[in-house]
Amino acid sequence: MSINSAQTPSSQDEPLVSIVIPAYNNADYLDDTMKSVLGQTYTNLEVIVSDHASSDDTWSVMQRYSSDPRVTLLHTEGGGGALRNWNRVSQAATGELIKLVCGDDLLYPTIVAQQVAALIAEPTAVLAASPRDIVDANGVPVIKNRGLAGLTGVHDGTVAVRKTVTSGTNIFGEPGCVMMRRSVLEKVGWWDSRWPYLIDETSYSLVLLEGKFVGVPGSLAGFRISDSQWSVRLVAEQAAQAIGFHNWMAKTRPDVVSNTDRLIGNTRARVMAQARRLAYIWLGRRMSKAVKPDAASV
Repeated sequence: MSINSAQTPSSQDEPLVSIVIPAYNNADYLDDTMKSVLGQTYTNLEVIVSDHASSDDTWSVMQRYSSDPRVTLLHTEGGGGALRNWNRVSQAATGELIKLVCGDDLLYPTIVAQQVAALIAEPTAVLAASPRDIVDANGVPVIKNRGLAGLTGVHDGTVAVRKTVTSGTNIFGEPGCVMMRRSVLEKVGWWDSRWPYLIDETSYSLVLLEGKFVGVPGSLAGFRISDSQWSVRLVAEQAAQAIGFHNWMAKTRPDVVSNTDRLIGNTRARVMAQARRLAYIWLGRRMSKAVKPDAASV
């Protein structure tokens, strides 16, 4: 399955970073995502992309990068939801640090360098995150510098978990905003999708219970909202899933999330779900990628 698995470290003194991309029907956006990943100022990278039985031209787009020595291309068997492909690419990674990037999102050029530096500076930190811009289907920012809820700098992981629960939303952002120590993600059992809409937030929280959090300020990624983005289709379920996560965290770790924290988070989760529904309605046509007119038809 692997087309190319070579690595080209830039320096043995820099930790290898694995950027893993679980692609699924991302043909319209994957090329932009790959360019943003391979254009990082930090160069000691391996990039692992796996196509999860897409029905569009995702695999063909991936072939454009088959000759890049940093890139490994894989197939993931159909079925199993996002969890199967997220675990597939993460378990194939060999780097000390790992960043999962969905196949339609964007990394800004310095995100890897800045987050690596933050994790090196704080050896007990297990996860770093940065704000991002919310961009439309054509990559134009809709909302800038969103995320972290003011939680910058170094904090105990339990503080970060409590903060995301009481905020009623994922303060860490989508996986492209986050870098983790791969060994800790493996220790907690890889990605956790018992609440599919919260596969990222739940997994981050489990990792953060193992160490410290570093919030790296400044918008360093772009989260794309499009009509193909899988979280849009789950919007009707997101409040219920967030409440389930909050209740579970309060039950299993009452030392981290109190009953009061749980109730505050549940109320805010309902409000956030309504706000997100309205935002998707308002954005409307900006969630579809503009098609340039064919010169022959003009």
